[in-house]
Order: sequence, then structure tokens, then C-alpha cells
Amino acid sequence: MLRQILKQSILQKPAVQPAIAIALGAIAGALCRYYWGLGMNRFLGIEVPYSTMVINVSGCFVMGVLATLSLGTVITIHPNLRLLLLTGFLGAYTTFSSYELDSARLLMQERFVETGLYWAGSALLGLISAQLGIGLAEWLLAKLESNRAT
Repeated sequence: MLRQILKQSILQKPAVQPAIAIALGAIAGALCRYYWGLGMNRFLGIEVPYSTMVINVSGCFVMGVLATLSLGTVITIHPNLRLLLLTGFLGAYTTFSSYELDSARLLMQERFVETGLYWAGSALLGLISAQLGIGLAEWLLAKLESNRAT
């Protein structure tokens, strides 16, 4: 009886599954961002929002790795899992809107040097992290392909 109810459940509808995957990933990503940020703020302080920068940079790295791996031919990731991880989790984990708000706050305080370093540093380190993630994933894929060939 329960099995039949679950089979007919809205959760089984293909149109609903991507939304559920994204929502579950977003919950986890937002909670990780919040608690990771709190922990970093205790150690780094809140004078300059370094926690936002670290979260964005690490999110860019993970995005590079997962996006590259999930689109490869060696590793197959179910589309709903890809949505859960990339769109849901990393979309909620990275904090671009917080980054811009923090930049505006620093500008309003007329802390121009810190604003420039924070703003450019986040963007540059984010780009570098994404490239490093892509490079790591491509290296892993090459290793897997060479192991598969032997």
C-alpha cells in the first residue's frame, strides 16, 4: 500500500524532481555558507568581510571541479544530482549578492583601499579558483581515462 502511494507521489513526477533537487541542495548550501561564515568570522573578525570572499573563492573552485567532472564522458552524474550540487548547493553557498553588499558597505565607510582589494581580490581569486578546479578535474579525468585504457 505504502509502496503504491510512493509510486504515485508527486515526488515521482519528472517535472518536479529537478525543483526538489535544487531546493534540497540550496538548503544545504545556505546552511554551510551560514555556519562556515560564522566560524571564519570568529577567527578573522568582521572588519573586512573575508568570510564572504573565502566562501566565494572556495565555491568557484568546487564549481570548476564539479562542472568539469559532471560534463565529462568518464564520470556520469545524474542530471538531478548535477542540479542539486551546482545550481542548488553552490548557488546558495556562494554569496555574490553578499559580496556586492559588503563592497557597498566598505565604500560607504570610505575605505577605498580595502574596497578595491576585497572587490578585485574576490573576483580574481574566484576566477583563479575556478580555473584550478577545472584543471584538477581535467587531470582526474585524464588519469581515469588512462586507467580505463590499461
